[in-house]
Amino acid sequence: MTTERDSIEFDALFVGGGVSSLAGAIRLMQMAKEKAMELEVGIIEKGSEIGSHSIMNPIALQELLPDYDSLNCPIEQTVRGDGFYYLTRKKAWRVPMVPRQMHNQGFLIISLARFARWLGEIAEEMGVNIFPGFSGQEVLYGEDGKTVTGVRTGDNGLDANGKAKSNFEAGIDILAKVTVFGEGARGNLSKSLIEKLGLSSQCLPQVYETGIKEVIQLPEENFFSHNPVNDIHTMGYPLGLNVPGGGFLYQMKDNRIAIGYLTGLCYEDPGIDPYDLFMSFKRHPFIFDIIKGGRVVEQGARTVSSGGHYTIPRLATDGAVLIGAAAGIHNTPALKGIHVGMKSGMLAAEAIAEALEKKDVSGASLERYRRLLDDSWVHPEIYEGRNFAPALAMKGMKKWIHLGAQYLSKGRGIIDPLPLDADYETLRVLNTAPTETTDNMDYDGSLMVDKLTGVYLSKTQHREDQPSHLIIKDPQLCIDTCYPTYGSPCTRFCPAKVYELETDEITGQRQLKLNPSNCLHCKTCDIKDPYQNINWVCPEGSGGPGYTTV
Repeated sequence: MTTERDSIEFDALFVGGGVSSLAGAIRLMQMAKEKAMELEVGIIEKGSEIGSHSIMNPIALQELLPDYDSLNCPIEQTVRGDGFYYLTRKKAWRVPMVPRQMHNQGFLIISLARFARWLGEIAEEMGVNIFPGFSGQEVLYGEDGKTVTGVRTGDNGLDANGKAKSNFEAGIDILAKVTVFGEGARGNLSKSLIEKLGLSSQCLPQVYETGIKEVIQLPEENFFSHNPVNDIHTMGYPLGLNVPGGGFLYQMKDNRIAIGYLTGLCYEDPGIDPYDLFMSFKRHPFIFDIIKGGRVVEQGARTVSSGGHYTIPRLATDGAVLIGAAAGIHNTPALKGIHVGMKSGMLAAEAIAEALEKKDVSGASLERYRRLLDDSWVHPEIYEGRNFAPALAMKGMKKWIHLGAQYLSKGRGIIDPLPLDADYETLRVLNTAPTETTDNMDYDGSLMVDKLTGVYLSKTQHREDQPSHLIIKDPQLCIDTCYPTYGSPCTRFCPAKVYELETDEITGQRQLKLNPSNCLHCKTCDIKDPYQNINWVCPEGSGGPGYTTV
């Protein structure tokens, strides 16, 4: 039986309500006004409302909205000074020379959730149609099977077995002359598009880092009250130097700080738990002295595309383009993606406006977007870090030799390009992996919170009686192969306790239990699972985290 579906048509549809899509939609409306074109532009966002604290280079914002300050842009702080520290287990050593890519003085500290909501309001005032709570489930193609014609949103009102309930509503076909995929890192529709059309066939594999992040309310008198430094980054403990990653703290308004820890998913030890690493980071004497007396008010997790220039796929195809983190556009050495993501959306909009004006939305026409990107300030930023991720994944002196050579040669280094393994390929068999140790976790429920409390603080909500959005392709493989080989790493790399290994009391057989309603939508499981046996898809409607500040 064929399900009848309503359809809506747009000139351009942005998938994902992040800052790349919002900047793109705003720029497209600006272009339409300049060209006296009447355009219907839409944005769909799986979250219940448009919306991670971050340091942002304001260059793209200044280009998009030069009067952003008078428009009440929600800026938390301006970076007064940088502090870059190497941590041992008990000590913190300030690095005397901060790498040039990490000079942040004068940059803006923002709440990405608040910033996105602000951009969303501006976009709506300009005539952009924003549809929160609409999850894209499927890319729509034309009769040739290659031309993108839009997106189908997910059905609502299905029970856990996928059968229609009394309140069933079929998803909508949202058709567009150009579909812009800006879902963020490892977006499920971007992933399927790239795989189906082979857009990454000439690229190195994309790699990622998982970040756990919190907003902490501090006492009125705190480390940042009178300190010239209000932006801190660390390397070393607890992750060590053989795996990419590190910690950060940024000052916010009202005696709040953003604190987080990034773990490169190229790690080899299947015993690593990114959440435990974050807790160990918070307990380090130097960090704890900054956050003591505080209280966690919100927590979240997300993955960051960190591969760099050589991992960016083909950005345009017939009827569609990829922007921002969905395309892996990220300045990895600088640990920044907002400004380059926004600029990619803006340049995509310029190419789309011209394509719509000429009534030619073929891949060849939309390829102008890539040329604009390569001619902009984005290209030298990303190109200089083209070999950074592969070098960072190396160990011992080899890592530092390659990084040093790259620093002196504007990114070329000794080998260009350096080879890179996909994150799911790097785990060692359990009994041969080095043992990583983290502190015994002791949670107080206020400053140190466990995973489930973190889920609560993320305001995550999913309707319980719905099909799981975490698809295990072969459940038996988890028990028969993954458990004896890697010790079920999904029970550790997930920051929300979605995966649990249980033993059946009657049969004595192990089984993998899923708690999809805990999911923070970080997609670490989809990325790191060594057998690529987990497929993350969008849940129903507006399910997911409800971040307001993090």
